[in-house]
Order: sequence, then structure tokens, then C-alpha cells
Amino acid sequence: MRDRTCLAIVLAAGEGTRMRTSVPKVLHMVGGRTLLAHVLDAARGAGAPEIAVVVGPDHGAVAKEAKAVAPQAEIFEQSERRGTAHAVLAARAAIARGADDILVMFADTPLIRSETLARLRAALADGAAVAVLGFTPANPQGYGRLLMRGDALVAIREERDASAEERRIGFCNGGLMALAGAQALAILDRIGNANAKGEYYLTDAVALAREMGLKAVAIETSEDDVRGINTKVQLAEAEAVLQRRLRTEAMEAGVTMIAPETVFLSADTKLGRDVTIEPNVVFGPGVTVEDGALIRSFSHLEGARVGKGARIGPFARLRPGADLGADVHIGNFVEVKAATIEAGAKANHLAYIGDASVGAGSNIGAGTITCNYDGFAKHRTDIGKGAFIGSNSSLVAPVKIGDGAYVGSGSVVTKDVPPDSLAVERSDQRIKEGWAKRLREVRALGKTLGGKKKK
Repeated sequence: MRDRTCLAIVLAAGEGTRMRTSVPKVLHMVGGRTLLAHVLDAARGAGAPEIAVVVGPDHGAVAKEAKAVAPQAEIFEQSERRGTAHAVLAARAAIARGADDILVMFADTPLIRSETLARLRAALADGAAVAVLGFTPANPQGYGRLLMRGDALVAIREERDASAEERRIGFCNGGLMALAGAQALAILDRIGNANAKGEYYLTDAVALAREMGLKAVAIETSEDDVRGINTKVQLAEAEAVLQRRLRTEAMEAGVTMIAPETVFLSADTKLGRDVTIEPNVVFGPGVTVEDGALIRSFSHLEGARVGKGARIGPFARLRPGADLGADVHIGNFVEVKAATIEAGAKANHLAYIGDASVGAGSNIGAGTITCNYDGFAKHRTDIGKGAFIGSNSSLVAPVKIGDGAYVGSGSVVTKDVPPDSLAVERSDQRIKEGWAKRLREVRALGKTLGGKKKK
């Protein structure tokens, strides 16, 4: 299909009132991405360089998300609701440019796969004017039925209009459709004329195409591919399906997951070979983990890169901008944000490293904090190669710790430390011998004089 041009029309005009939310339905998230973003990515993966997104009135946020995900997308508004085919015709100008294949997709079906859309396109390349996605659910109640005659699709019958015999059909309409570009406008325009109320239902395209002497076919896929989302319950169900897909793909690519059902990935998570993930790990968007790394239990990663052979966690948090080199160790209750940590450096316990750079081979002691925020702006801390930061140190940014320098435990460092130097900032230790013993004696005496003897 390299020589065939393709236009994807994504219908994103739904309000999502059944989701009990003020957020547009298609901007809800699955796998760390909006429903709309998943559908747009699937369209591009199926070879659709041209994308038209149809939105409802006052849906600027939806249009903004569409342009952020697919900058080449054209935005069209469906000003009044007169059916799904009417929504498609809102993009008439894009259709009229004459793409070979027209994919009609819905922005609330985020699990559709590029390879499934490619099968629809292949049907058009084989001569069909209309290709419909069908599926066989365990319970077909509520779905439109696909009426077949041999390999030919005769019509789509909505359940309310179906006869008792037609309702026994288990092959159902998945909603997504492909139209041959040469006949698309002729079919779509006839839909409205065929309806007494002037409503345009995309399902009528099949019967009308056949009346025009054109071929219509059905392509069967899984129920998950066409799973639509109208409620928060369905949103959670879609998340579960996507997580199973992502985990399976990762393990088949060489990732070890000890308890896969407890690991949550984002759609864009990149995991190298021989990565091991322990139970109860969450990957937010924008994470790359390179070969041989270990992510230990109860860690949370987002917007971070983990280098080869690195060790993360347990109970570690990597925030956006964390860039860890090879063999870095980030241990329990360590948080890293907007910081570069070079190869072999270690922060094994109870530390915060934010807006910083840590040189190769450096050691960050327990309780160390880079004090990056002064109440008005963020400032950077630069720690050189092979530096040693003692436990319970506070590095007040902006500050630089030179290569090979030492910071004594408990120090509050406010000035730059030259390479190979020792910085110690703490008050002199005072010792009063016998003071603790005298304190205990005084307290014991007070109890005797002020209290009553117990019988």
C-alpha cells in the first residue's frame, strides 16, 4: 500500500457526559496518553500522513491536543449533531482532495491497532468501496449486526431495527470503517438523502454502496480492538487491556517481570533487553530503561532515562529530567529530579537530588539534600567526578563541589568547594563529662520528693 494515499478522519466530538466529568471524554488517559493520542498514533502507524480531526463546538482543548500529537492534523468543527456520517462530512474539504483510502475512526476507541487499520486498507486495495470492522462479542446485545451473504457485507442492522432472526447473529459492528476515496463523497452524500429526518448515519453506507453496485466487506478483529469508552468503568477496563498488551510486548522483547500484573507501563515506555522489573513498579510517560538495568520494588519513574546496568530502588522516585548513566545506583527513598548522574555514581539512601549534576563515581551519603529552591527560583548544584558527600549534608544551590572533593557529614555547604578539598561546616562539639548521670540522679530525686510512695 505504499503507492496508495490515505486520509484518516478521527471523530472527536463526543461530550462524555456519562463519565461524570468536566474533562472532554477523549482527553482522558489510558497508558499515560489521551484516548485521542492513541487513535492518532494508530492512524499514522497505518500509513495515514493526512489526518482530519472533527471536534464539536467549544472544544479548543481537544483541537490543541490533536495538534500537539499530530501537528499535520487539520481541525474541522461539526457545528450541529446530525449523525456520524454528518460528522465525517464536516471534513469534506479534506475528503475532496482525493486520497485513495479514507479511514473513519472514533477518538474514544484507544485500543485500535495500526495493523488492524492496515487490514481495512488492504480490503480497499482489493476492490472494496466500503470495509467495516466487525467482531464477535460474548454478548452481542446492544450492538449493530453485520448481515453477510457469503463473503459480502450486505448491511449493518441496528439492534432496534433487527428482526428476531437477525438478533441471533453474533457478528457485530465495531464502528470503524474505511471508504474508497473515489466513491466516498458520493456514498456519504446519499446517506442524508436516504434518511427522512435528514440524519446521516455512517452505518447506512454499506447498503447504499451496494445499491450503487459497489463492493462492501467486513474484516473481523478482536473485541478489544474496537472497545469504546463511555464510562469510567470502561476507561479502567481499557487500561487493563492496554497494560496486558504492554507487559506482553516487553517480556517478549527480553524484559523480566517477576509479577507482571503489578507493573504499570506507559504507552511510550522503552525497555532494553535483560531489564528486570520487580513487583509494584509504575512507569509514567517518557521513561527509557537501557539494557541490563534493575528496577526494584515500589519505585516510580517518569520522564527519566536509566542507563545500562543501573540499579534503581526499592522505593525510589525518578522525576522528569532524571538522566542516569551506566551502573548508577539510586537506592531506597531517593528522589531525583532534573539531574544528570554520571556513570557509577551512587546515592543509596534517603537523598534528594534536584536540579543538579553528579560526576562519575561520586558517592552521595544518606540524608543529603540539594537545596535547589530559594522560594523564588530554582538553582543548580554541580558535583564533580569522584566526590564524596557525607551523610546528612545540605548543599545550598547555586554551589559547585569540585572533582574528588569531600564534604564532611552534617555540613551545610553554601560556598564552592575546590577539587580535592575537604569542606566541613558544623559547630564545635562540646562534652560535659558526667552530665547525663547527674541529670538522671536529679530526676530520680524529684520523683521521690514530689511523688507519693505506692503501697
